[in-house]
Amino acid sequence: MAGQENVKHLEDCSVANALGTWFFSVAGALIAIPVGIKKKSLAPLVFFGTTGTMLDIIMGISQCEREHAERQAQLLQAQNLAENASFSERGSES
Repeated sequence: MAGQENVKHLEDCSVANALGTWFFSVAGALIAIPVGIKKKSLAPLVFFGTTGTMLDIIMGISQCEREHAERQAQLLQAQNLAENASFSERGSES
C-alpha cells in the first residue's frame, strides 16, 4: 500500500492539465484582437477567447484520460504477470 500514496487521481490530473494549458487561449486572443478592431466589436474576442479556452480544457482532459488509461493498462499487465508467476510456482511445486 506504500505505492498507493503517490498515485495521481484522474480528477487531480484533469484540473492540473486544464489549468496548465494556454496555447489555444493565446492563439484565440491573437486572432480576435485584430478582427475585433477591424469590426469594432468585442464579439470576436468573446468567441475566439472562449473557443480557445474550451479547446485548452478539452485537450488537457483528454491527455490526462489517455495517461490514466495507460497507467491502468500497465497496472493490469503487472497484475496478470504476477498472477501467472504465482500460478506457475504452484504448478511446479505439485
